[in-house]
Amino acid sequence: MNETEKILEVLNQLRPYLNSEGGDVEFVKYEEEYVYIKLYGACASCGFRDLTIQDNIYEAIKEEVPKCKGVINIEL
Repeated sequence: MNETEKILEVLNQLRPYLNSEGGDVEFVKYEEEYVYIKLYGACASCGFRDLTIQDNIYEAIKEEVPKCKGVINIEL
């Protein structure tokens, strides 16, 4: 399984949690060891989105893709 497939798998595992809060996440690309995503719904405007990205999404991806340097949310 390559890095992109691992990232997609992690995001799919996190998606039910985000959906339960009224949001969603879309994978955009993995480039130069950074993951680019778009948050949708309630997640896009949530005051805790940076914490969600850093403490949940990034940490989960880092477990599967140790080379990952960070997760960047592309604003809508």
